Amino acid sequence: MGDRWQVAVDRGVCIGSGMCAAVAPDGFRLDSARQSHPVAPEADAAESVLAAAEGCPVEAITLTVSGSGEAVFPPEE
Repeated sequence: MGDRWQVAVDRGVCIGSGMCAAVAPDGFRLDSARQSHPVAPEADAAESVLAAAEGCPVEAITLTVSGSGEAVFPPEE
């Protein structure tokens, strides 16, 4: 993909399912309160990170292209 993404988790929405950490363990961790957070706020674009965002049951994960701010997930309608 070549892009860099800004990765964010809305901790007010996150329910701590852990699906993101299971799908993309290099991209997400659960803290002691079972809330997800990105391992780094900016990361190389990766299919696993996109799959984690798409698989989040409450859509708490947002991905944007670093620099441009273009939405990767959820896509702009």
